[in-house]
Amino acid sequence: MKVNVIDITNTVSQDEVDAGRLQENFEISVENGKKVTLSEAFSTELRTDLIKLAVASSRANRRQAYGSRAHVGKRAPMAGMKHSVEWWGKGRGVSRIMRRTGQSRAAQNPHTKGGRRAHGPKVEKNWGRKLNLKERRIARDSALAATTSIDTVSSRGHRFSEEISSLPIVLGNYVEVRDGKTEKFDIESFNHGSATRKVIAIFNEIGLGDDLMRARDGRNIRAGKGTMRGRVHKTPKSILLVVKEKSGLAHAARNLPGVDVVAARDLCAEDLAPGGAIGRLTVFTKDAVEALN
Repeated sequence: MKVNVIDITNTVSQDEVDAGRLQENFEISVENGKKVTLSEAFSTELRTDLIKLAVASSRANRRQAYGSRAHVGKRAPMAGMKHSVEWWGKGRGVSRIMRRTGQSRAAQNPHTKGGRRAHGPKVEKNWGRKLNLKERRIARDSALAATTSIDTVSSRGHRFSEEISSLPIVLGNYVEVRDGKTEKFDIESFNHGSATRKVIAIFNEIGLGDDLMRARDGRNIRAGKGTMRGRVHKTPKSILLVVKEKSGLAHAARNLPGVDVVAARDLCAEDLAPGGAIGRLTVFTKDAVEALN
């Protein structure tokens, strides 16, 4: 399977007034370059069952352990064990449980008011879920294959220009024209001034601007107690950018709402199918495609 590589030319212009220079303007032009051969992974049979298993395993393996701290007596009592208690002894015709000192009210036991929890969560519990290596690879390759279907990507909710006739999108050479001088850069390390604005301009010219707007406008406040625990906002998933090395391009694109950047060697099913939903809008660099091969 072969796809066209998109070569990018950026013409930078800057107006000047009496007070100084204004913000730079970017005029992007794209053209098809040489075709690149995709790896056999892009032709893998679709296995949604394995993709869901791989995503569930990834989520479980990074789940943070939690639980109450151990009871250390009066020096550091756990929750529900902070009362001064005594035992009455036998022969009174009442249950043999601890009671508050000087009172008849029971305390500390799980079935008493304000008592400890019977079987609370323990930090040493392992929440991980094992998945065979071959199954994990098949899930990743299957999720890769789903990114090549325009109908699947569109049905997932992504928005892109009707001019895009084939997926995935592969970025090739990057040329910058400034003051009549032409300079060629490696697309993955072109971070040299206003890099994030350049990435936005490139995505808009390619036809992915609508999806960036969808993610930016869809950002809202999370419902529930997650707002108190560092998860205030929810942002829709937008473009996934796959690079060979996380350098200039990766640092510029990761600032955009909903955009994720991953190195080719770290690519997994959850990156390509967040939540188990296949068909994420994915953009590759030419070096990343060669690394996958």
